[in-house]
Amino acid sequence: MQSTAEHKPSRVLDPVERVTEVIFGLLMAMTFTGTISVVTADQEAERVMMIAALGCNLAWGLADAVMYLLRTLIEHTRNRTLLKKVCSGVDAATGQSLIANALPPRLATAAGADGLELLRRRLAETATMPAPPRLGLNDFKGALGVFLLVVLSTFPLVIPFLLLEQTRLAVRVSNLVGLAVLFAGGWILARYAGARPWQGAIALTITGALLISAIIALGG
Repeated sequence: MQSTAEHKPSRVLDPVERVTEVIFGLLMAMTFTGTISVVTADQEAERVMMIAALGCNLAWGLADAVMYLLRTLIEHTRNRTLLKKVCSGVDAATGQSLIANALPPRLATAAGADGLELLRRRLAETATMPAPPRLGLNDFKGALGVFLLVVLSTFPLVIPFLLLEQTRLAVRVSNLVGLAVLFAGGWILARYAGARPWQGAIALTITGALLISAIIALGG
């Protein structure tokens, strides 16, 4: 009989992946909006800059989605290779070493030789070889989620330019919106990690602002 964990649907993207993709797209877009007042206050140039920001995030969203699929396929292949080695009749020490290398160092240390040996035996006795690695529906859903998160993160920054006639004011409001999203992202990540949300939110906001300044200064 299958366990409850096997019936429980897994998340396509975990909270860290979701927030980091939004932050990535946001930083990319802010490097464009942050240069508008520096380049010119002309409305035509402003429109071109907005199109460029959206186009850039579309391109990077697509690239990031493809890399997500590649990373997922590599992980599937690595897991299958590990299981195949453990089930191929290797000695206990080799099997324990393979499992320990696949686990986080602290978890492997906490498990100890007895815990690793128990895992090795259960894998060798009960595991069935999975099908050759290939991408499934959830993997493509994850890639689509990555693409949409990167692209949609542009729009909160663009809205002030659509609603406000004064370019200088629109730039400032857009930057404030970007910093607010960074603050919220830092809060979510810190809370997910079990750290203090305020510290995480402030740290990410400051780090994001410094990154944007550095990217703009380097001509990005």
